[in-house]
Amino acid sequence: MDANRIATLDDIAPLHAAERGDMIALIFEGRSTTFADFDRHVTQVANGLAANGITAGTRIAYLGKNSDHYFELLFAAFRIGAVVVPINWRLAPPEIAYIVADALAPILFVGPEFVATAETLSRDVATLKTVIVMETGSEPAWPVFAAWRHRQSAERPAHRAKPADTAVQLYTSGTTGRPKGAMLTHDNFVSMRRHAQSADIPWSRWSDDDIALIAMPVGHIGGTGFGIWSLFYGVTSHIAREFDPARVLDFIGRERVSKLFLVPAAMQFIVRQPHARRVDYSRLKSVMYGASPIPAALLAECMEVFGCGFVQMYGLTETTGTVVALAPEDHDLARPELLRAAGKPVPGVEIAILDADGRTLPANAIGEIAIRSPATMAGYWNLPEATAAAIDGNGWFRSGDAGYLNADGYLFVHDRVKDMIVTGAENVYPAEVENAIFGHPDVSEVAVFGIPSERWGEEVKAVVALKPGALKPGHTFDAETIIAWARDRIAGYKVPKSVDVVAALPRNASGKILRREMREPYWVGRERRVN
Repeated sequence: MDANRIATLDDIAPLHAAERGDMIALIFEGRSTTFADFDRHVTQVANGLAANGITAGTRIAYLGKNSDHYFELLFAAFRIGAVVVPINWRLAPPEIAYIVADALAPILFVGPEFVATAETLSRDVATLKTVIVMETGSEPAWPVFAAWRHRQSAERPAHRAKPADTAVQLYTSGTTGRPKGAMLTHDNFVSMRRHAQSADIPWSRWSDDDIALIAMPVGHIGGTGFGIWSLFYGVTSHIAREFDPARVLDFIGRERVSKLFLVPAAMQFIVRQPHARRVDYSRLKSVMYGASPIPAALLAECMEVFGCGFVQMYGLTETTGTVVALAPEDHDLARPELLRAAGKPVPGVEIAILDADGRTLPANAIGEIAIRSPATMAGYWNLPEATAAAIDGNGWFRSGDAGYLNADGYLFVHDRVKDMIVTGAENVYPAEVENAIFGHPDVSEVAVFGIPSERWGEEVKAVVALKPGALKPGHTFDAETIIAWARDRIAGYKVPKSVDVVAALPRNASGKILRREMREPYWVGRERRVN
C-alpha cells in the first residue's frame, strides 16, 4: 500500500474498492463485507446522514460495542465532513450524557445493549434529535441501521475532505474533572503512515495476506485507530464485539490472525487462560501493545507463550496513538533494562524531557515528556485555554507523563507527573514500584501511591490483589513477603512501608486503576495532597 496515494481517510474505501473490491474487508459475527460493499455502504450511510441534516463539522455520537457497522458509520462521516464521537460504553449514564451534550450531537447511533440509556438521552439532552439503533432487537420505534442504510442513495456526495479537517473526536478519560474532546484530523492519521513508509520500518509493514483482529474498544484510540490502520492497508479484519480472552485465542488459532493490538491488562487475561499454551500461534506475526506500563514479568511470560514479535507502543489520545515504539528486536530477555523502555520515537516524532519551567533536561534526567509530531491533535473541542495549556506555540504537547531519555535515545516512562511521591526528598514514581511488586508469584494486581508520613513527608504504600489460590482457607496473607520481594529489586527508599491486600483494585470506565481514589482517605482533613 503506497501511503502517498492517500490524502485523507476518505480516500481509503474507494481506492480499495477499485483495486481489491472482491476481497473481504470486515468480518463480524458471521457477516462478511467486501471492500466494494464497504465503499458502497459508506456512501449510503453518508447520504442517510445528509438526509438527517448532518453537514460538515457536525458531531455524530456513537454508543455501542465494536461492530462492522461502526466502521461504515465512521467512514461515512469522513465522506461528508462530519465527525464521529465514539463513546466509551463503560461510562456511567451521566458521563455519557455529558459527552453527547458537550459534542452538540444531533444524532446518536446506539448498540442494542444501550437502548435504555439512549431513551434517557433522547429525553434529557436537548441537542439530540435522532436515534438510530445498530441492530434489531428491543429497540423502540427508531430506525435500524441496516434497513435505514439500504434505503439511501448510492451516489457519492459532492463533499471532499481536506487533510486539516477533524475526522474523529475522542474524549479523554480522567479521574478528576470533565473529559475533553480531542480533535484528531485526517492528516493526524495519514501523515504518520507516510513517515513509517518512508523509513521502511519492518514491524510497521502490512502484507495483503495479513489478518487483523480489532479487539480493543472503539471508544478508545486503540480500537478506532487500529481499525483505521487495517482498512488503510487493505487487509481483512475480524472484529470482536468486546474483549474476551478466550475468544481472542480462538481468533488467533482458528482465524489465523497475524496482527492485533492489546493493552497489558488484556495480555495478562489472555496468557492466563488454561488453554493459552495449546493455541497455534504460527500465523501470528506481531502483538502491538500499549496504553499503560507493562510489568517485565508479564511481558516475558507473553513473549514465551506467543512466540511472535512484540511492539510496545507509547502514545496518547491527543497524539493519535503511537509516537514511541519498542521494536521486536529490542524485546530481548537478555537485556531486561531495555524491556522497561517505551522505545524510540517513531519517524516524524520528536521527544523532549522538560523540567517544571519548560527547560529541556539532559539524558537520564526525569521530567515531563513533551511530544512534537504531525499526529498531535488539532486541539480540545471548544476549550481554547486547555488547548493552549497542552500545546505550546512551538507545537510541543505536554503529555503529563514523567520519564527520561537515555543516552541511546530510548524513552523510559515512569508515571503521571502528578502521581509522583516525594519521600525524604527522593522522588519515587509509582509505576517503578508496581513493576517490581508485580513479579511476586502471588500478586495479580498492584497500585502504589504516597501517604502522609511524619518522618519522611510521604511514604510509599502498596495495595495488591492476589491471584486465585494464593490465599489458603483459614490463613491470612503475610504482606511482609511482598515488602521483602520489593526490597530485593528496588532501592530501599522506594520499597513500600506498608501493603494492604484487597479483593480487586478499583478501576474507572477506561479500565485504569483509580490510584487517587485509594489514596484519598489517607489525606482527608489536609489542605494539600502533598506533605
